[in-house]
Amino acid sequence: MTTRNKIGILDLQGGVHEHAFHLQSLGIEPVRVKVAEQLDDLAGLILPGGESTCLIRLLNIFEITPKLKAAHADGMKIWGTCAGAILIANRIEGDQPQLGLMDITVARNAFGYQIDSFNTIVNIPKVSKKDMELTFIRAPKIRAVGKGVDALLHIDDYIAAAESEKCLATVFHPELTPSLAFHKYFVEKCGITITSELTEIPERTSWMQFARIANPTK
Repeated sequence: MTTRNKIGILDLQGGVHEHAFHLQSLGIEPVRVKVAEQLDDLAGLILPGGESTCLIRLLNIFEITPKLKAAHADGMKIWGTCAGAILIANRIEGDQPQLGLMDITVARNAFGYQIDSFNTIVNIPKVSKKDMELTFIRAPKIRAVGKGVDALLHIDDYIAAAESEKCLATVFHPELTPSLAFHKYFVEKCGITITSELTEIPERTSWMQFARIANPTK
């Protein structure tokens, strides 16, 4: 089995910079994965938010998909955020699954248009003792989870976060809020120790400001 001791971010499209900034704030220098060979020594890989159809096409064009699935089978953990959660789902309502790595059912664009983006405050005890702000932008919903998958967060009639032994799925964007809790949780899920005592990034980016302005009442 390959020795895996680094965290990567799929760097083809989507919110790569924001994830990288959060990891760097925790003292982790991520590998920005553009080619299949960069998956070799990764303990974990983040599939960022973006456009899931675009991401899967690029994964196939650059012939990364087979290596990604093999690395995952060999122990590499995967965290899908928003579009990334769609990529790893075994079932997509009204569509065919893409990578099919996690036993969840998702519905695309379940919240409406970009203007319907919003923030909310929740508590997820398994991830953090503190309340966390979540940002939803044209997000999917997890409708159901299968055997071996635990729901980390229920909101109304859907699941917003879930995990299995080898996958983490969030339909929101932890990289667009100050909290480092989810990034710390994933890194430690991958078996890497965090030494930083930071719980939040130093300041908000322009994307975080946009998410708040888009719907300031939520």
